[in-house]
Order: sequence, then structure tokens, then C-alpha cells
Amino acid sequence: MNFSSKLIEKAVDAFATLPGIGRKTALRLVLHLLKQDKTVTEQFSTALVNMREGIRECTQCHNLADEDLCQICADTRRDHSMLCVVETIRDLMAIEDTGQYRGLYHLLGGIISPIEGIGPADLNIDSLVERVQTGAVKEVIMAISPTIEGETTVYYLAKKLQPTGVQLSSIARGVSFGGDLEYADEITLGRSIVARIPYGQ
Repeated sequence: MNFSSKLIEKAVDAFATLPGIGRKTALRLVLHLLKQDKTVTEQFSTALVNMREGIRECTQCHNLADEDLCQICADTRRDHSMLCVVETIRDLMAIEDTGQYRGLYHLLGGIISPIEGIGPADLNIDSLVERVQTGAVKEVIMAISPTIEGETTVYYLAKKLQPTGVQLSSIARGVSFGGDLEYADEITLGRSIVARIPYGQ
């Protein structure tokens, strides 16, 4: 891809470093910004700089936040007796998008994976145990990926939290609607059998 301007080339290179953005898409974005009023580009760049400099980690749940507490943890209308444990911020956002959960969260920052060199000490597990030990949390919901590493993480967390007496649960997992049983993996199909419900409910 040949450029008549080094400035455009550098801008394209910058956009192309983003996940899912190839050089052609990056060029389209750069040319789009060039067509806009200068103030639009300034607002765009200012928003990115402010985000990078101002964003911090919530001191309670490890979510992204503007202040010490994220908006979810600071919301008094939410159920503070329920805690949903997730791997990443994207998982939290996915659950929030459903509009079905009104409790709090705790981000682990990943899952236990010996192959990748990630152990319990690399995750936000100690702070989770401390939150539960306060006695304010009555139920911990494990919303962890249904993988071998995910199951290992859930098992480890359950052992760590067992002495607190908190109620432990996990999100329901089963065969997706429209899916064929023969293509379902063993873990998913097994959970579907075990967690079956009476027909019509």
C-alpha cells in the first residue's frame, strides 16, 4: 500500500495495531477523520488520551473505573449480597448487557492455566475471599468459561470459599437452542442432563 503522505501512513499504522483492524480498514478510518471537521478529530484524540490517563482499577471488584469505585460497586440500588465472579471485563459487560443481573461483580483477571503459567497468585482471588469474609455477601455466582481451565478455577475457588459458608452457584450451561446433540461437547451435554428441569418450565 503506497502513501503520498508519511503522516497518513503513520496514522494508518497506528489504527492497524488495533485488534480486528486491517490496513484497508485503517485507511478508511483515517480518510474518514480527514473529511471531518478538525474539532471532531481533536475530540476523538482527547477522549483517547483522557481515557488512557484517567482510567483506573476499581479497588473493590477490579473493574475499569473513573474513581476508586466503579459505577456498579457504587450503585446503592444493586443487590450487594450477590457477587458474580467473572474472568474478564468483557464477560462482565456481556452479563450486564442481558439486563438480568442486579448484583455486584468480582473480576479474576483470567483463569488458572498451568500451561500458560497462570497460577492462583496471578489472579484476584485473595481479594475475593476477603470480600466474602466480611459477611455481606450471601451468594457467589461462578460465571466462568466451561473449559478444563475454567472448571479447575471454579473448583479452586469453591475450596477457598467453602469455610466462609457462603452459598455457591454457577450459571446454567446447556445445549444451545438450534444445536445438534451430536455436535455438543461432553461437558456441555453432561451439564444439560444433570441440570435438567421438568418439561414446560
